[in-house]
Amino acid sequence: MSRNIAIEMLNQTPVQDQQIELVERKCLGHPDSIADGIAEAISRALCNTYIDQFGGVLHHNTDQGEIVAGESMPRFGGGKIIKPIFILLDGRATKEFKGEKITADTVALKAAKDHLRSIVPELDLDQHLIMDCRLGTGSTDLRDVFNPEEGKIPRANDTSFGVSYAPFSDIERCIREISSYIDNTLRPKYPVYGQDIKIMGLRQGNTIKLTICCAMIDRYVSSLSDYVNYREKLAEESLKVAKTCTNNKVEVYVNAADCDAECSLFLTVTGTSAEMGDDGSVGRGNRANGLITPHRPMSMEATSGKNPINHIGKIYNLLSNEMAHACVEKVDGIAEIQIRLLSQIGAPIDQPLIASAQIIPKPSFTVKDIEKDVYEIIDSGLENITSVTERVIRGELKTF
Repeated sequence: MSRNIAIEMLNQTPVQDQQIELVERKCLGHPDSIADGIAEAISRALCNTYIDQFGGVLHHNTDQGEIVAGESMPRFGGGKIIKPIFILLDGRATKEFKGEKITADTVALKAAKDHLRSIVPELDLDQHLIMDCRLGTGSTDLRDVFNPEEGKIPRANDTSFGVSYAPFSDIERCIREISSYIDNTLRPKYPVYGQDIKIMGLRQGNTIKLTICCAMIDRYVSSLSDYVNYREKLAEESLKVAKTCTNNKVEVYVNAADCDAECSLFLTVTGTSAEMGDDGSVGRGNRANGLITPHRPMSMEATSGKNPINHIGKIYNLLSNEMAHACVEKVDGIAEIQIRLLSQIGAPIDQPLIASAQIIPKPSFTVKDIEKDVYEIIDSGLENITSVTERVIRGELKTF
C-alpha cells in the first residue's frame, strides 16, 4: 500500500539564519492555557470513562470552553478575590450508548477541577470559582464517521490539516527551557512565582530579547523591595538558562510594565490573571508544540480537547511534530524541514490526501540524498498513527 507522500526542496533561508524571529509561549497558568488544559483533561477523562464502561472510546470533542475573568484586590502579604472566575465547559460528548447512560457532565466537572488544583493550587475552588457544564451531543453525521471498530483504522472526521517543523531554533529552545525551568525547578523553591507566565522572544540578528510577564503571588511578597528582588531573581535565573541554549547575546526583561509603585505591579492573589481581567479560550494560545511561531507554518486548529481517535486537528498536528523532529534526529543533511498532513473527511486517517515534506538541505547535501529516509519516517509514522491516540489518552503527549 503506497501513500501520497511528496518530498521537495524548500527555497528559503532557514529561520535560524533570518534577520528577525518572533516566538511566544503562554505558560500553564495563562488563561488561554488554562482553557486548553481543562479541555484536554476533560477529553482524557471521557476517553478513560468510555473505555472502562464500554471497552472503547466514544465520540466527543471538548475543544470549546471559556474562562471569564473575575475581580481581585491583591496586596502585599495577601489580598482577596472580589468576584469569582467563571468557567464554561462546552463541546460535545456521547452521553448514552446501547441504552446505557453515561455521566459525561459529572466526569467533565471533576476533570476540570482536578486540573485546576494541579495547575493553580492557590485557587480556592469553592470560593474563587463558578463552573458551568454545557456539554451537548455530537452531530449525527460526524458520529457516523467516528468508527473506532477493533482492528480498523478510524476515518477522518474532517477535511483539515496538521503542520509542524524541526529543528527548534535557539530562541525557541530558550523559551521552552525557561518555561520548564520555572515550572520544575524555580517555583518549588520560590512559590511567589505564579503559574500565569508569558514569554515573548525577539531575535534580531545575533541578539535575543526575552520579555517575561510573570504573575507574583501576593501572600509571598512582603513589600515593594521584596517584589523587586523576586523580579530580579527571575531575570537572573532565566538568563542563565537561556545561555545554555544559545551563543547569541541575550537580554531578559521581567514585568516590563511595572512602574515600581504598588498600583502598577503584576501582583495577584492566586497566580493567574484570570482572577482580575484576563479571559481565556481554548485554541487561542500555544500550538501543539507549545509555542506560537509567526515565522513558521502553523495550524489555527485547537489541538486540545479534540477526540484522539479521528479528529485530524489533533492527530495530524501531533504526528507531524513527531515526524519532523524524527527526521532531523535520524537523517543527516537536514537544515530545516516542514511537514504538512492533509486529510479528506471519511478517508482512513493513515491515508492522508497528501503528506508533504519540504526540506532545506545543509550545504553539500541535496534533497535526493535525504528523501528516501524522510519518506520511510513519514510512511512509518502514518502506519503507526493509532499510537498517537494511545499516548494522548495516557497523557504522554502535550497538546499546547
